[in-house]
Amino acid sequence: MRLRVFAALAALSLAALTGCGESGSGGASAAGPLRIMAPAAPGGGWDQTSRIAEQAVKAADPKRKVEVYNVPGAGGTIGLAQLAGEKGNGNLLMTMGLVMVGAIEQNKSKVTLAETTPIAKLTEEYEIVVVPAESPYKTLADMVAAWKADPAKVSISGGSAGGTDHIVAGLMAKAAGVDPKQVNYIAHSGGGEALNELLGNKVSAGISGVAEFAEHVKSGKLRALGVTSGERIEGLDAPTLKEAGLEVELSNWRGFVAPAGLSEADKTALTDLVTKMHDSQPWKDAVAKNGWIDSFQTGQQFADFLASEQTRVKGIIAEMGLVS
Repeated sequence: MRLRVFAALAALSLAALTGCGESGSGGASAAGPLRIMAPAAPGGGWDQTSRIAEQAVKAADPKRKVEVYNVPGAGGTIGLAQLAGEKGNGNLLMTMGLVMVGAIEQNKSKVTLAETTPIAKLTEEYEIVVVPAESPYKTLADMVAAWKADPAKVSISGGSAGGTDHIVAGLMAKAAGVDPKQVNYIAHSGGGEALNELLGNKVSAGISGVAEFAEHVKSGKLRALGVTSGERIEGLDAPTLKEAGLEVELSNWRGFVAPAGLSEADKTALTDLVTKMHDSQPWKDAVAKNGWIDSFQTGQQFADFLASEQTRVKGIIAEMGLVS
């Protein structure tokens, strides 16, 4: 009887030790504190998504501890390099998106998305092309005519070089028959700077996420020439770029990846947790409030999407002369 008691105690002690949740320790690590990396400075889209996800995970799994931390720089590739050093860690997610795909190419990052575990695509947001209210360009056709006549004279303000706004400008140029290398793009680290240039009538046009400029379009301070969606956006007086004559459709998407080398148990646990987060009311409310499009994908579907986006973005960035 005494031997049985000792054996039971030994088994319990071993279970306690192995269940501590060290990274890479199979399914056990999935129950530990979750860290979400926002690979950008506080206040941007990735940071916002990460912090909303933090609250939604807590709502979906109240016992789970969640922490968001920031690793800014180089379009997310500094954070991506750090993620590569966390191989097998089943308690870590990194928020990422289309901007990172471009930054990997442009910065010649040694670490790529091939060295991550795709977990889920979360949201999409369409882009909008605007001009100041005083602009002589009443329609996209007016801007395209001026662009063809002298590409250098049409200045386009937007976010970081090689980012979503810049990619939209390159795709528009290509569709318009303008050499993408000749796009006069003025890059900014934040949407506020681009907005100030537009409101000050210092640039010809601007490109950003719909949420950034929609309020100013509705107030009449900016004029929308087109949106990058396949169909018109409800509540916004703007044609699609395709309607306006340019065969361009693109969404700025965001998602989660985890470190490489996860056990199947950890991969499943993270996917299940993010699915619960996605189904929670706080997440649904945030998606509606921010005008995001719910484009939830997990597993192989998201992995295939990532692969196709890398091929597409690599092509347009090369055509724009952003990579040699």
